[in-house]
Amino acid sequence: MRAITLLLAAAMLLAGCQAIKGVFQPASKGDADLAAGIRSYEDGNYKESMSQLQSALKAGLADTGKVQAHKHLAFIHCVSGRQAPCREEFRKALAINPKFDLAPAEAGHPLWGPVFAKEKARR
Repeated sequence: MRAITLLLAAAMLLAGCQAIKGVFQPASKGDADLAAGIRSYEDGNYKESMSQLQSALKAGLADTGKVQAHKHLAFIHCVSGRQAPCREEFRKALAINPKFDLAPAEAGHPLWGPVFAKEKARR
């Protein structure tokens, strides 16, 4: 029983870590802020989400994380009626990864779908 408890404790500890070059290290502040920002976005807390996503970008993220942060910032700007910042965030995401595309459900969104399609076509 003690061995199972120790294994469960170790698994829980490692769940908060990520493997980098074969060594387990705690997830970066940027990754934690990105996850929090996406959760806040999904909860409809756009002001908090923007702050967390911007913090994630400042703290440092891998390119995939940067694209996700810029995508969600674009979504927030679009739903808030700020077309120019929405376009700019999509441009930033596409500059990082020109092959980046929205999921079908995202691409069909009436507010940001056309903005993204136009920016993607410009590349």
